[in-house]
Amino acid sequence: MNSIHTLYKEDFPPLLKEIPKPPETLSFRGVLPSYDNVFLTIVGSRRYSAYGKQVTETLIEGLRGLPVVIVSGLAYGIDAIAHRAALDADLKTIAIPGSGLDDSVLYPRENVRLAEEILRRGGALISPFEDTLPAAQWTFPHRNRIMAGISHATLVIEADIRSGTLITSKFAGDFNRNVLTVPGSIFTSKSAGPHMLLKIGATPITSVDDLILALGFTPETKRDAKTTFNLSPDEERILEALHNPLSRSELFETVALDSSAMSVALSLLELKGLVEETLGNIRKVC
Repeated sequence: MNSIHTLYKEDFPPLLKEIPKPPETLSFRGVLPSYDNVFLTIVGSRRYSAYGKQVTETLIEGLRGLPVVIVSGLAYGIDAIAHRAALDADLKTIAIPGSGLDDSVLYPRENVRLAEEILRRGGALISPFEDTLPAAQWTFPHRNRIMAGISHATLVIEADIRSGTLITSKFAGDFNRNVLTVPGSIFTSKSAGPHMLLKIGATPITSVDDLILALGFTPETKRDAKTTFNLSPDEERILEALHNPLSRSELFETVALDSSAMSVALSLLELKGLVEETLGNIRKVC
């Protein structure tokens, strides 16, 4: 399973064949998933926040049971979190590193064990480079092009305005693929990239249902998968307090959380589709 194989253009995933000047061959290790799946590339900041990590894990967990393959770049930060969250949600995942696939050059070295876990769990590593080519500055935009080209949609979670992450979203837009992003706080530079993407037409993802719909499924499809979420103690306290709809101030007094913790917990509950705010009141979604 760990041997390196060659994939020729005629056997590429269909979407990758459509991009201008696709590579002649790709190298791969592991098991390539069925092309009948929906492929979703997830990229984001290497210096992620706790919120970015929770959002990534929550959205991917929300896809459990659906025919979705998570694609990312094996890099530090959101990439690695996306791969691990996919494994935790029993979804197939493909890593496309900025290097060749030989063990001697696989990059980054800190994520070699993650790459091995992806292979053990039936996923794949793909590269457009020679097997022993080390990562270099020029290789990352090239692999980002493959990540965008292989997928039906690209989801950006946290990125500075000058982040290389945005290169992947630009390729996705050039290839007429859906560009999705998660809004963030206006007080952090990590939201600058997503907010810029929203201004130029990216689809905002503010809940698991948003992501499910953006990938061409329906909430009913998701409910049929019977996914349950792991809740933090703060999230559980909020849900327990919502026997009836409450305003934010009433909820704040009831659960006795500090404002930052409550804001994060509420945001994650909304992403999970477990609570919603309407007409100034927060209520639990049955």
